[in-house]
Amino acid sequence: MPWRKTEPMEQRIEFALKAMQTLNFRVLCQEYGISTKTGYKWKERFMREGLEGMGEESRRPKSHAAQLQEEEVCEIVRLKLAHMSWGPRKIRELYLRRHRGVASESTFKRVLERAGLTQKRRRRCCAEAGRLSSGRRASAPNEIWTVDLKGWWRSYGKRCEPLTVRDEHSRYVLELRVMQNARTETVRQRFERLFERAGLPQAMRSDNGSPFASINALFGLSRLSAWWVALGIDLERGRPGHPQDNGAHERLHRDISREIEALGQSDQGSFDLWRQIFNYERPHEALGMRCPGELYRSSERKYEGTPDELHYPQMCARRVGAKGAIKVDNQHFFLSTALAGWDVGLKPLAQDRLEVWFGRLLLGQVDLSVGHFFRADIGPKKSTDIPKTPT
Repeated sequence: MPWRKTEPMEQRIEFALKAMQTLNFRVLCQEYGISTKTGYKWKERFMREGLEGMGEESRRPKSHAAQLQEEEVCEIVRLKLAHMSWGPRKIRELYLRRHRGVASESTFKRVLERAGLTQKRRRRCCAEAGRLSSGRRASAPNEIWTVDLKGWWRSYGKRCEPLTVRDEHSRYVLELRVMQNARTETVRQRFERLFERAGLPQAMRSDNGSPFASINALFGLSRLSAWWVALGIDLERGRPGHPQDNGAHERLHRDISREIEALGQSDQGSFDLWRQIFNYERPHEALGMRCPGELYRSSERKYEGTPDELHYPQMCARRVGAKGAIKVDNQHFFLSTALAGWDVGLKPLAQDRLEVWFGRLLLGQVDLSVGHFFRADIGPKKSTDIPKTPT
């Protein structure tokens, strides 16, 4: 018969005595119908406490929310009311910074549950990112920055759509900026100021929305993301319609919605204050309850302005025209209007066949014999498929 917790203490003593002599502990545990983990627990308790250790110990928690002093409960609730979007772990960390105490995380959970100040978190599965995604995750500051435009809201009749930029490794919010509009030039000017202040990341992770991407273009390149590539920044992009591919950044936007948008704030001063608290006061569970500002440091890759031209060693360079096409051997091959004005590199592969590179990004291959440009992300495109200038 399997050994159950409700059976006499003598059976535990019998097992412990045999365990001191047996050579096959696993078989002995199977005879008594218990796991090896439970068997080792009783054996160690017998060696440490003798016969008295074979009794059933109380499973009642040594402390619980009801044992806290009234002023302690009030302080926990007060901290939660001041930071409504923070969970029990963060509230506990903030409490321990200000007061002495050994209350467990579960105690904080019970206090907040009884006060009606918590709600269960909805979990959703994250999938692998789509095109232009290597699947890598940042292991150090400035390896990957995540970027997006927060969904807009109206405040005092004005539209507010802030730009958010975040370091993936440290969770440090690099930019939370009120934008006049979401046009490419406006966003690019803000990134120029950010690059001057913090340097350049190795890669930029974004969704497929404008101005970061153009979903129907070659590799989804937009004028803004093409500029990033020209600066030596790799692109990491999620799948269309899958915000969970940039899930941590979406979580940042939810915090902004609850703590800024819900209050109807839209001035830069409020954004700067929130960013200061997020980076230097708010503990982060994924960082071992440290603050992002404790981990982040500026990039060693300094921004030296936009290069006048891109260099392609051992390749032949071609300038992309205003219509987004290059000319090779009197044939025109359309690439993307986002590349207009930039140089691409042509690398010979075989007779009448060339690879086309933009910075470190392989765009595809040109086949001069058939007049096709084979896109690396989709497939062939005829040289005659050059868009006409809008009238």
